[in-house]
Amino acid sequence: MAVITIDRTKAAGEIKRMNCVNNGPPFPGVRLSPTFFDAYRDAVIPYARNHDASFFTGYGGEHIVDVHRIFKNFAADENDPASYIFEPTDAYVENTYRAGTKVFYRLGASIEHDYKYGTRVPPDAAKWARICEHIIRHYNEGWANGFHFGIEYWEIWNEPDCRNADGSNPCWQGTEEEFIELYRVTSRHLKSCFPDLKIGGPAFCSSDPIPFRRDFLDTVAAQGLPLDFYSYHWYGSTPESFRDCVRTARRELDRRGLTKTETVLNEWNYIRGWSGDLWLYSLETEKNLKGSSFIAAVLATAQANPLDMLMYCDARPCGMNGLFGAKGRGFECLKGYYPFAAFRDLRALGTWIPTDDGDGEIYSCAATDMDGKAAAVMVTYYADDEENERPEKEIGLRFEGFPKDCEAEVRVLDGEDDLRLTSTQRFAADSFTVWLRLKLYTTAEVKITPRCPDVDREK
Repeated sequence: MAVITIDRTKAAGEIKRMNCVNNGPPFPGVRLSPTFFDAYRDAVIPYARNHDASFFTGYGGEHIVDVHRIFKNFAADENDPASYIFEPTDAYVENTYRAGTKVFYRLGASIEHDYKYGTRVPPDAAKWARICEHIIRHYNEGWANGFHFGIEYWEIWNEPDCRNADGSNPCWQGTEEEFIELYRVTSRHLKSCFPDLKIGGPAFCSSDPIPFRRDFLDTVAAQGLPLDFYSYHWYGSTPESFRDCVRTARRELDRRGLTKTETVLNEWNYIRGWSGDLWLYSLETEKNLKGSSFIAAVLATAQANPLDMLMYCDARPCGMNGLFGAKGRGFECLKGYYPFAAFRDLRALGTWIPTDDGDGEIYSCAATDMDGKAAAVMVTYYADDEENERPEKEIGLRFEGFPKDCEAEVRVLDGEDDLRLTSTQRFAADSFTVWLRLKLYTTAEVKITPRCPDVDREK
């Protein structure tokens, strides 16, 4: 039996942007097929990074987002609007904003496992930086019949440190020194053009301090290069490994004096292995109940650790999308969607209340509103060990400092229910406990609201 205390007097800062994703919702398409646009919009996702968007034809495919896809002829005049193909990316970006989600724009190229084209070293770093400048001006300043979206985050490249099992790099075909030089030139140019925007990157595969990552951060610190945010990725199977990755990134920045640089972990998902049976098992897990519990556990862990933004990979229709799946004539919300819906409710309240789970397999995150009258808690029972049978656990959620006349709604995400309301309880004290019985991989959301004083208590 474990008791988790939610003490209103311990409120400590905001519920952060942990429920972001990679990529926006798809269009209906030429055949007007149903999409998951409405469910995506209802999740109130703060940001969508647009990496690998070119892999999905429903967004615009080979014509969108990547610098080499928008500016197809590097020999062309970068100052001439006719040198750019913006229209497909325009539609994709507009559709993402229409869903109520801001765009986090990745400048660079999608991953290339086979033929290498967009991931080659740009022949002229200064010109590549000017091309990026014009892309920003198109989306933020109306250049070339553009827009005024006010896109704030602009990320330079993706995973320049990536390595396949054979040693090849699917994301950067140059040397480490060539990449650091590209970042130096591009970051300085973009920051000089747009001092109020957040320029950063480079979306490393991990935060572990291997020589390439150390050299990059050492150069940033020594030369004072713009790094408004430091982005990196993590794939794994335990929230503890995730926590260690997050803390390592913050530590590596702080030890170089980069204390104001935001940390953005903008790719993550459940992965036990990248090939063979472990890869297939990972893909299955991402779409099932265990995967949803893993999502809830990671969201809770992220909130409690030194991270500024977290982005799930991927909301694009693909094998790693654990939020939406194809069904019949359209799409359905998978189990992994519902922890995002619960975290949306926490962000709507706004103020984080730290919780001490103290169990090692129970993960929780709690929030209250500005008035301290309403509250919500997301709690899940997760362990990466389904081979051994685990007993059901009794969890007490102890609420302290809330109005004396409250109502508690309990919603459950398990094999049968998708955050279905399973019980409503009433309490007449400012300290009370809501008891839950959770099986492995079950997630619960508990909402506390004050009762109206004119409610007929006999009914």
